[in-house]
Amino acid sequence: MKAEGAGMRALMVLMLAAALALPGCASKFKTYRGPEVTRIIVFKEERKMHLMHGDKALKSYDIALGGDPVGDKKVEGDRKTPEGAYVIDRKNPRSSYYLSLGISYPNEADIAEARALGKEPGGDIFIHGQDGKNRGRGPDWTAGCIAVTDREMRDVYAMVKVGTPIYIYP
Repeated sequence: MKAEGAGMRALMVLMLAAALALPGCASKFKTYRGPEVTRIIVFKEERKMHLMHGDKALKSYDIALGGDPVGDKKVEGDRKTPEGAYVIDRKNPRSSYYLSLGISYPNEADIAEARALGKEPGGDIFIHGQDGKNRGRGPDWTAGCIAVTDREMRDVYAMVKVGTPIYIYP
């Protein structure tokens, strides 16, 4: 009877430990039940990103940009963040940069502009977290993406839906 009681206690301890561990595993993904994010506005010079519902900013974030932040992205490898009107076209829960939201760069105009220069426009532009990858690289460290902290990215990822317009200004 003693062995059975000890086994039951051990099982209870394991179940409690598993229950306590689950919230930590799930904490990367949050649930958002607030007003819909109807658009994202990015001001590169101010290093600010605003998640908007109509004319009201629901959340605002300090951001990091591409390693050469002044000017519009023209070609692959220029380390610039694009400027213009795009949409969030995908979500990546397994991003190398924690979580990420894909931006629909390049559009037809971006492709034509790069090809006129005899180059490719590049791609894989995202809003993403940091995941420690910017250590020692300065304030603007991405290859052309928009970065926030991992903690902030959890909120952004939960709040923004695929299809949300994003406007990136100089």
